[in-house]
Amino acid sequence: MSKRRGSLLLKVVTLGFAVLLIGCVSEQGQDPDPVVQDFGIAYVKRPVAALAQANALDPLTFNPGGDLFYRNLASPSATERNITGRFTGGLGDVRDVEMSYDGTKILFSMRAPDIPGAAPEDQPTWNIWEYDIATDDLYRVISSNLTAEAGQDSTPHYLTDGRIIFSSTRQQKFRALVLDEGKPQQYTHLEEDRGEHAMVLHIMDSDGSGLRQLSFNHSHDFDPVALSDGRIVFSRWDNMGSRNDINLYTINPDGTDLQLLYGAHSHATGTNGSNVQFFQPKPMPDGRLMVLLKPVTGTDLGGDIVFIDTDNYVDNTQPTYLNRGSLSGPAQTSATSNQVRTDTAPSPGGRFGSVFPLWDGTNRALVSWNECRLLENNIIVPCTADRLAAPNPQPAPPLYGIFIYDMDLNTQVPVVRPVEGIAYTDIVAAQPRRYPGILSDRPFVDPVTRPLEQLDASDAADNVGVLHIRSVYDVDGADTAPGGIAALADPGITTSADQRPARFLRVIKGVGIPDNDTKQVPGTAFGRSAGQLMREILGYAPIEPDGSVKIKVPANVPLAISILDENGRRISARHQNWLQVQPGEVVTCNGCHNHASGVPHGRRDGTPSVNPGAPATGQPFPNTLALFFADAGETMAETRTRIDPTALMPSMDVIYTDVWTDPAPTAANRAPDSPFSYLYANLTTASPASGACQPWTYLCRIIINYETHIHPLWSVDRGPDTCTTCHSPTDAMGNLQPPVNYAHLDLTDGPSPDQAAHFKSYRELLFNDNEQEINMGALQDILVQATDGMGNPLYETDADGNLILDGMGNPIPIMVTVTVTPSMSVTGANASTRFFSRFDAGGTHAGRLTPDELRLIAEWLDIGAQYYNNPFDIP
Repeated sequence: MSKRRGSLLLKVVTLGFAVLLIGCVSEQGQDPDPVVQDFGIAYVKRPVAALAQANALDPLTFNPGGDLFYRNLASPSATERNITGRFTGGLGDVRDVEMSYDGTKILFSMRAPDIPGAAPEDQPTWNIWEYDIATDDLYRVISSNLTAEAGQDSTPHYLTDGRIIFSSTRQQKFRALVLDEGKPQQYTHLEEDRGEHAMVLHIMDSDGSGLRQLSFNHSHDFDPVALSDGRIVFSRWDNMGSRNDINLYTINPDGTDLQLLYGAHSHATGTNGSNVQFFQPKPMPDGRLMVLLKPVTGTDLGGDIVFIDTDNYVDNTQPTYLNRGSLSGPAQTSATSNQVRTDTAPSPGGRFGSVFPLWDGTNRALVSWNECRLLENNIIVPCTADRLAAPNPQPAPPLYGIFIYDMDLNTQVPVVRPVEGIAYTDIVAAQPRRYPGILSDRPFVDPVTRPLEQLDASDAADNVGVLHIRSVYDVDGADTAPGGIAALADPGITTSADQRPARFLRVIKGVGIPDNDTKQVPGTAFGRSAGQLMREILGYAPIEPDGSVKIKVPANVPLAISILDENGRRISARHQNWLQVQPGEVVTCNGCHNHASGVPHGRRDGTPSVNPGAPATGQPFPNTLALFFADAGETMAETRTRIDPTALMPSMDVIYTDVWTDPAPTAANRAPDSPFSYLYANLTTASPASGACQPWTYLCRIIINYETHIHPLWSVDRGPDTCTTCHSPTDAMGNLQPPVNYAHLDLTDGPSPDQAAHFKSYRELLFNDNEQEINMGALQDILVQATDGMGNPLYETDADGNLILDGMGNPIPIMVTVTVTPSMSVTGANASTRFFSRFDAGGTHAGRLTPDELRLIAEWLDIGAQYYNNPFDIP
């Protein structure tokens, strides 16, 4: 029975099926006899020019001329029929082909041809389409034109329960949230390179209804597919801060339990240690993943097919914790014995563009394969050892055909012979394969009776989840607390909170950057560095003596965390990947991670824990903290928030109160530590906290812009200690004063002569400057003679190296300016010691800025010292 979707149903006469089996297989490189397989195949046929300069991270690239084709039999002699040409007229594009588990329907992304003369925003979008093989019905899954055109949709895959998971720029929940946050309009945010809109995971019912956003990365999430247990594995572009890699992640179909699966420390596993990424994950019948390993550019979108044992490994040479000592890797093994290069040099064994494992017990796969060819004097020649060894061999245009690859015999049999100028990609087989399990959405239940694996209905109603860190001192399975976690939590050993390095947790949210059609965001808006883009602070919580913290956080937003000292300054490295929680979800992690350590992180079975009662990832140390835990293995944060549920609520302020020490001390117990706080209410300048921060709700946003919140601090009236009284190029009478008098730091009003979009005080604080002096009533740069590395003076020379002399016959010295280094750093508050050392106890400026003001400056520096942290505050 055909499936109909309004006016978008397309139907032609169904072609009959024929079955012919010929048992002939020949070795790769020979001229094989045709081999007919008794299943159909579908693939994309496109002009090969579309692969020129292709970038795997440009998922929305439109290359006219791509269409979906189907053959009733996997044979070179089988007749192909164009499925989509009736819609595209040969001028559209198709990609991301997926077969249903019963082998009867094909799912794919398709874009209609360009509309001549239409503006870019009015051109067609990529949509999800489905094709019924038996009835020849072709229909768009989302029938409503308005809904379908609301975003760019790609990489669709079937789930066992009939739903479809896919990647999209719809950003459905993000777009709904921006208006609640007070932004003036809805918009779709860019990925972190700011080149195109971010594509993240969405799910919908088989008829296009029930659309829902699942993931909240700030760059692309794509290629989702169901694992045997019902979880979704997908490729994620981790592009936060200094990270720029494609890793494999898992997520549940309801958006819960986002975890890194594999690859964070496995990118230097390409040819000769070249950097590679993980694309197109596909489950194998034996539980391994088949993945396309390739760089982002430079290989005509081709790479090597590898198997990855993700059940037993977190990285290529890092087994899961329980397999340590028995397994050492590698987790990645090539599916072919040919030499397939994953760098940009010509590859003797060719390269693979796509792969589809066959689930027929034969250990075979359909592959799109480009053989190795070179250009010599504009003539295409085969790759030979001599030619490849010659200097700068030039690859010929790609020639992708479709083959059945036998991984046991290392043979390739052609199914669709390659044709010059044409690329055959996105191959799938119309063959039944095993259905994955169904992982049902977690129910929302009453919090009193809620099992841990279910969702808290009350928190879900408040649009929050809970983040629980068992100990921030547990770093990659090592106890990093001074004297150990147990000693730090014991008031008989650690007698003052001042002895605890970690005191507060800061929760940070990424700001989605709009495109220029929505809001012009110039590079100057980010300030000294765009490395952190823009950031908002969501709130703070105290860290308990054992290093644990439990805090409510907004659901369905990208989150990051920082560990702070008693001054409210970051002591942890910046988070380099985005966390998320679903409404009502509790996300628990054992501790923290140092990415530079090379130790895997992000999987519960990946690393050991030193925490009592932690999930069984390793051997916990004996529970010496039982004195303070009401239940065995309960962290101090769990105990505190169980006794006082209000302690789960974040605060916009940094507040410490000792709740662990007996208020009536005895000889065996110390007195409580003195409480302290850093409050926005104590500022005489504008508070950066939104109205939703007191009382705290999921919409609390702390947004710090330099001009509004930091610069006014310099002119606050402090009598003779007012900052701009000294840090000004003129004295009280308006006369120029020597820059040394104000430490070469001008904090007065006005735009910078170096960058008119910035106040000069911002540039003075964060950029190198030239040392100056007063000369003839004007400020000018001080010039000194340059020296070499040995301290010897340098002089000007001509092209032959001869000294250039002045009119008196003297060599002309090379003069250079004297650099004044900035007192602040975008790296953070604790990297800005030239500034804070002056204001901390014992410093020359101690007491001139209040603790509340210093906290504001510190948090602004910690999140990146941006000029603006709200795109819509930019003039």
